[in-house]
Amino acid sequence: MSSLHEALKPISWLAGTWSTEEGQGSYPNIPSFQYEEELEFICIGQPMFNYLSTSKHLEKKTPMHQERGFLRIKPGTNELAFIVSHNMGLTSIEEGKYHEETQQITLETGRLTRMSFSKPPFVKKMKRTFTLLSPNSLEVVLYMETDTTPLTQHLKAVYKKVEK
Repeated sequence: MSSLHEALKPISWLAGTWSTEEGQGSYPNIPSFQYEEELEFICIGQPMFNYLSTSKHLEKKTPMHQERGFLRIKPGTNELAFIVSHNMGLTSIEEGKYHEETQQITLETGRLTRMSFSKPPFVKKMKRTFTLLSPNSLEVVLYMETDTTPLTQHLKAVYKKVEK
């Protein structure tokens, strides 16, 4: 990992690799499930983290979901933009803030685009939070709204920092 860009210092705790202790998923139209996931936030010297998320089915160990993107901070502020490409054919631009007093990042979709042959129901909105529970423990919660379901919690996981 390159040195951390000065703009990322307020959220420097996010840098590195995180692996789930437990991940729980649910949504009104699907059975509840458990998953394991690894998140990577890597800085290559720019005022952003390069982001990668890969999840697997807890029992079967088969791939489930993958995301790639960039978490960018507006230098000198607590404003963030998160550009994420999902392997299901969706790209989201989420914007929000870093809250120093709670060690939490909150993001909400501003724009979504999808492949022309995506299957319904269509995602209309997402909201996610990253909360530092302790120096080596991170909680991530994702809420999702589709054209058939209002904004509802979809994923919640606690991660441990992976020392490499």
